[in-house]
Amino acid sequence: MIAEPELSSRISLQKESESHSEPDNDLENQRRGSEGSLLSWKKRRRDQSEKGRRRSSVCSRKNRTSGHRQRDEEFEAVTLFEVVMMGKSAMQPVVNDWIEEYKQDRDTALLDLIIFFIQCSGCRGMVTAEVFQNMHSPDIRRKMTEEFDEETGLQYKKFMVYPWILNVTWPLDLDSGDYPLTMSGPNWKKFKSNFCEFLSVLIQHCQYTIIHDEYLMDTVISLLTGLSDSQVRAFRHTSTLAAMKLMTALINVSLSLRVQLQNSQRQCAVEKIGQRPNRRLETYLQKKKEIIEKQENIENLMNAIFKGIFLHRYRDALPEIRAICIEEIGVWMKSCSDRFLTDSYLKYVGWTLHDKQSEVRLKCLIGLLGLYSDKGHCSKMDLFTCRFKDRIISMTLDKESEVAVQAIKVLTLMLQNCDEVLTSRDCEQLYHFVYSAHRAVALAAGEFLHRKLFCSQESEVQDEMPERNEKPIRNLNHIRTLVNFYQESEDSARPAYLVDSLWDCSAFILKDWESMTALLLEGGDSEEEALTHLQKKALVEIMLSTIRQAAEGLPPGGRCLGKKVQMMKERKSLTDDRAKLTEHFIVILPQLLAKYSVDGEKVITVNLLQIPQYFDLEGYGTAQLEKHLGALLKQLKEIVEQQTDSEVLEFCSKAYLVLSNEDLATQGQVDSAKIQLFDQLVGKLNGMLKDFLHKGDGFGDRESHQMWSTLKRITTFHNAHDITRWNLLNSTCKLLKSDLENGNVSEQIIIQAILCSYYYIMWQLSKVSEGTSSKNMQESLRKQMRGFCHICRQYLSNSSSTVKEQAFIILCDLLLVFSHEVLSSGSEKTEPFAYVPDSSLQSELVTFVLDHVFIARDSELIDKDDECKVGKLHKRRNLLAAFCKLIVFSVVEMDVAADIFKQYIKYYIDYGDIIKETLSRTRQIDKIQCAKTLIQSLKQLFNELLQGQGCSLDRWSQPFTSIKDLARRFSLTFGLDQLKTREAMAMLHKNGIEFAFKDDNTKGKKEPPLNLAFLDILSEFSPKLLKTDKRTVYNYLERFVTDQMAAESGEEWLPLISYRRSLLDCRDDDTVSTSSSDRSLPSPVQQKSKTTSLKRKLDTEDSVSHTGLNEDQSVKISPSSLTPQSVALRENEKRASRMDSHMKELPLGKDGMQSLYSEYGTTTMRKTDELMEEDTAKLVAGDLDDLNEILDIDND
Repeated sequence: MIAEPELSSRISLQKESESHSEPDNDLENQRRGSEGSLLSWKKRRRDQSEKGRRRSSVCSRKNRTSGHRQRDEEFEAVTLFEVVMMGKSAMQPVVNDWIEEYKQDRDTALLDLIIFFIQCSGCRGMVTAEVFQNMHSPDIRRKMTEEFDEETGLQYKKFMVYPWILNVTWPLDLDSGDYPLTMSGPNWKKFKSNFCEFLSVLIQHCQYTIIHDEYLMDTVISLLTGLSDSQVRAFRHTSTLAAMKLMTALINVSLSLRVQLQNSQRQCAVEKIGQRPNRRLETYLQKKKEIIEKQENIENLMNAIFKGIFLHRYRDALPEIRAICIEEIGVWMKSCSDRFLTDSYLKYVGWTLHDKQSEVRLKCLIGLLGLYSDKGHCSKMDLFTCRFKDRIISMTLDKESEVAVQAIKVLTLMLQNCDEVLTSRDCEQLYHFVYSAHRAVALAAGEFLHRKLFCSQESEVQDEMPERNEKPIRNLNHIRTLVNFYQESEDSARPAYLVDSLWDCSAFILKDWESMTALLLEGGDSEEEALTHLQKKALVEIMLSTIRQAAEGLPPGGRCLGKKVQMMKERKSLTDDRAKLTEHFIVILPQLLAKYSVDGEKVITVNLLQIPQYFDLEGYGTAQLEKHLGALLKQLKEIVEQQTDSEVLEFCSKAYLVLSNEDLATQGQVDSAKIQLFDQLVGKLNGMLKDFLHKGDGFGDRESHQMWSTLKRITTFHNAHDITRWNLLNSTCKLLKSDLENGNVSEQIIIQAILCSYYYIMWQLSKVSEGTSSKNMQESLRKQMRGFCHICRQYLSNSSSTVKEQAFIILCDLLLVFSHEVLSSGSEKTEPFAYVPDSSLQSELVTFVLDHVFIARDSELIDKDDECKVGKLHKRRNLLAAFCKLIVFSVVEMDVAADIFKQYIKYYIDYGDIIKETLSRTRQIDKIQCAKTLIQSLKQLFNELLQGQGCSLDRWSQPFTSIKDLARRFSLTFGLDQLKTREAMAMLHKNGIEFAFKDDNTKGKKEPPLNLAFLDILSEFSPKLLKTDKRTVYNYLERFVTDQMAAESGEEWLPLISYRRSLLDCRDDDTVSTSSSDRSLPSPVQQKSKTTSLKRKLDTEDSVSHTGLNEDQSVKISPSSLTPQSVALRENEKRASRMDSHMKELPLGKDGMQSLYSEYGTTTMRKTDELMEEDTAKLVAGDLDDLNEILDIDND
């Protein structure tokens, strides 16, 4: 019962709503003044009355929220809630003071603690408490409610917290998620940790005294149980967190009591050894009894929390609450395994592994990590492991990568500490994760693989194998095991991913390059130890990946690393590893190349040739490297003389380039080796070419192969090395001219000669731009460049498609360099080399693209090989891209792009992305010229269709519909900003209108113009016009429309009617074209419905016109009916009405469509005249000056 009489009445606390919104500087003031305020906190708490303290708290919070307090003002903390907000440094003295106050007046102190929990829940209302006398009162259960008061708009909760009945009242917005545990910002980011720390310190300081008085903890647990059952999220969340942390603290107390009990038992056992009575034994027995009672009390408290709160909240609707419960039960199992590490508690973790929220699943796995890391714990979890192992394996495929990482780590601990739990099939499901694109998942899988492959008993034994120098070689079995795994894996094409996954845990194996090279260099005498050909190939790929990883320290491409700054230790490790691999491979690499290049092992040779680019040659002197470098250069020369494969020669060229770095002291030695190699190759080429020109009858098979191989070696090196000093262009041009005259050179030699000539010109242009060439050389280069372009132009008509394609790409690149880059650079040195293609050359290039790129799919059906089809498509895309670059960089006129743009729909699948990008770039360059090009492409397609179908053009045919679709696609490319494309749209409509009325019909003036149907296509661009621009374009259109045309309403005039209506439809500038519905022939059902609606419309109009209206009234309603044009329109209406009587008998064929379009046209023309009379008066001449200038309306 409560000791003080005044507490039998209601005690209230008003908590201001602004208590959780103080600014940043207020929190700094709190912490700054915390030390000084805590010195007098105890004294103030004793001197102030309860009412005075509450008033002080409210005033303090009001001062904080006002925002006008200075930084140096001292903040005095009064309530426990404010102390928790100040930080951990203020908690221990405050807890000690609260304990002393509790010993003097436990009801007042306990009520402060209750209010603290309510405040931490973010309650912005009032807490009242009333004492009850009768535990069995029938009104108590009725008072335990949580309801909403509609009159006051407040929500309240009544629940029993012995010895009070608490009544908490708060505004309705408390459940909005805005409470201390969830609030963001610097003021609240540490509130959760401070709150948990306060509870831990409180229990720790109370564990020897008041925690066992059967009053404090009973009240607190009763409070938290009542709050955790609330419908309000803030109460449930805060009380559950507090209860779980109290449970953890109580477990620590229980463990401490257990240690005390063991000590007491040992003391009693020692005292019992003596036979005579001992008072100390009685003292120890009494102490033991007290410890047992305290332990039983703690057990009861833990049971109350577990059954009253955990069992209900671990499946709460809020994932944060479920995560708190699962996180803490993992802590309980690890710290008190003899009680909690049982199947009856483990089942809650297993069930929660299936939670829908990744946060909860992650907490489960983190808890299991702590359990499986101890072998003693694993022995108690056999049933759990057996039942939930499959679920944990499936979680490796979780959509959240962090969950997958923790699942793999749990399985790794299972593999390490649980005997034969994971089967081989289970392990295989984890192996492929080493090739994952997510690096964290890959690293976790790499650790699992390391445990499986290298940490078993069979692999722990280090092998020793004497070499010629009798040095021990280790890790041989590990390397063989790794090679076998790499061969058997499905993703064996990505060795860099495997190496990166194993790098952190298996670096001692992956950096053992001595063992790897020993396995590659060993002989075939011992069949058991020697590697097979495929194993050697796999080992070389792995070794190259380890070298790259050691030299660069970066993950492979496609595996995200994020922004990471290398630390000093990491940079030093990279430097040491690079020096180590250089020291080893500068000696061994020539031996490896000598062994595998002779056998024709292309893949192994290519991988070995990439090793020199990772050498660190700066740390070694010339004398130290001269011997081994000479052996390497000699071996590279032999490979160049023996091999003709493009990839091998390319990496040989790169190796020479790396070794001849200007910053290295070995540059002179490497340059002399290169000069010797080039002298030999060029001399051989000139000799063969001299014999060829002297004979004049072409090459034999042997001579042709020698010429091709020599020229290919020179061309490959010429791409990366400057060998212009040998003046190869004269030789290659002589060879090409001879072929153009006689046709006696194979296509392979021609291709290499074209490439070699191209590289020569590029190197010479580089010298000119750098200013290192003479005037004679510049003039010679200018002539050579134009002559070579003429040769490439002639090869566009060669019989070999391969030669033609190569000549086309080279010619496009030359035009791009010597036209765009030379002119745009603005350098006087390169300006004389500018070469702009003439119109005939542009036409040839366009014709080549149309003939060799835009090929019908039917011609490819012969090739059944999909790989072959993909290769051919890739070549054609390269051809198109080479020509589109000329358009984009204005090397050729933009008009020639019309032939490309008109193929957009037809070849959208193959080249749609290239054409669309070209169209976008050209529009950025010149919008008006781009619009002209687009309308030109539509004109070309229309003329082709008109030539095929003649004067009787079918507007519902598939070719015409495809042209309209293309126009719609072109319209969409102009975007939504109509102001930016205003002038371009006006020019497009102007050209389209002029084209539509360009040619008269040969049948007579009464017939529509031949190109009138083009207006139907042009109407697709009408939505892109502004409202005022539509009127301007309409005025321009009226210049071409005669009175006779305006009076016509037949089917052949429908494009004009449709286009005029699209210009007058001002309801929405972005609406779809009105003619877009005329894309296909109507079905019979649609024809029938249209006929019925037309009859109904005509009947309605006829009944309205004859009901209560005479002729004079009709004239008054339509003043424009007196014009000759309106008279003709009324005649058309009368004819349409007369035809209505024959609708039922005639099918809706051409005649039916004629009558339908006659009615449609009549209505449209009438509306047109009426709208024009209104809109013309509203036009403002100043707004249309720019459009009138483009359309040239005023210049008649």
